[in-house]
Amino acid sequence: MGAFLGMLWCFERLFLKSSSGRRRYNVLGAFSAKGADLVTVTNDAYINSGTVVDLLFKIKQEHAGIPLTLVMDNARYQRCNKVTEQAKALGIDILFLPPYSPNLNLIERLWKFTKKKCLYNRYHETFCHFKEAIDDCLSKVKSTFKEQVKTLLNPKFQLFGESAGVTA
Repeated sequence: MGAFLGMLWCFERLFLKSSSGRRRYNVLGAFSAKGADLVTVTNDAYINSGTVVDLLFKIKQEHAGIPLTLVMDNARYQRCNKVTEQAKALGIDILFLPPYSPNLNLIERLWKFTKKKCLYNRYHETFCHFKEAIDDCLSKVKSTFKEQVKTLLNPKFQLFGESAGVTA
């Protein structure tokens, strides 16, 4: 709930209020690359394998009868047996991204957009207001922010041909 600072150049020093404490609001989500469907599970504690399983059930409930492939990063709580077995039982294929490739995960772009829209350079007096700001922003993904999100979450990536050999 602490301040998310943006960049600002000015001749005068500005101060941004910030709340004390370390309360957190976790949002675990899945976004459809083909449509504008956003499914989220939220809590005030921690994200763990149980939270991921809750998300799997919610996704399957909202998209029953459709073949599903869920693209996930390599977080430990996503790769565990509990999650993979539950996904298999629900008929959801899981595709894990290569390590250290957050730019390939479309949901990371949505989280960055959400922080920019409702958290950067903003003060939320209470934790309740903080949660409401995030929930309000995410609820507008399919309506108010539809065009912005469409360009942001474009699944087209730059591919390099065989001739482009880059080493680091």
